[in-house]
Amino acid sequence: MALAATQFPLSRPGILVGLKAEARLVRKVFPHAAIAASGATRAGAEREAARLAQCGVNCLLSFGLAAGLEPGLPAGSIVIPDTVVDHAERWKCDPTLRHILGGELSTVRGGALLHSDEVVLDTAHKAALHTRFNCVALDMESGFLARAAQESGLPFAVLRVVCDPAERSLPPVAATVLSPDGGLNIGALLRSLLRDPRQIAALIRLGQDATQARRNMIGFLENRTRSPAFQRLTA
Repeated sequence: MALAATQFPLSRPGILVGLKAEARLVRKVFPHAAIAASGATRAGAEREAARLAQCGVNCLLSFGLAAGLEPGLPAGSIVIPDTVVDHAERWKCDPTLRHILGGELSTVRGGALLHSDEVVLDTAHKAALHTRFNCVALDMESGFLARAAQESGLPFAVLRVVCDPAERSLPPVAATVLSPDGGLNIGALLRSLLRDPRQIAALIRLGQDATQARRNMIGFLENRTRSPAFQRLTA
């Protein structure tokens, strides 16, 4: 499903992220935007996307981390997709917003982004999703944002950074480590690590990659502030 290309100035974005930590980082670049965190849950993403669409914004954006699906796409890669896919549904990102974000830069990967309601942990699952949908990466918020944009008649775009590449599996604890408010579920974390302490090294690496991916995202966005169109978006 395609939304009409934007014909009016974009200056009041509503921004959906996964975690509160990401919201704090994005706030540095978008000090006046409406920003909401899903808590990395299906219910939270659906609720916050719908809420953002109704709070007086004139465009919607999705920022944060993504799982790599395309082989060879390294951690830290910036993905600004032209399409968001949610199994049977497809939404075209607004071309004007993609351009403002930097979607045409040679260092950026375009293509399609897959929405998932669940954390995808292992390489075999990632490979199967890539074969089925031909998407470069996957996240858990953008499908809800795209649907909210369609229902409210707002343009939308997505910028995500690959955290775990297609060739890397995540430890089982990664599926339970977050609490519904986007913080750490300490109890679930400790129980999972006690059952299998071998996860600790992989969890540390995941944390390091996530930190670097967020730095890449903010560094990229800060560089975009040199563009007049991006300056209007953040004003």
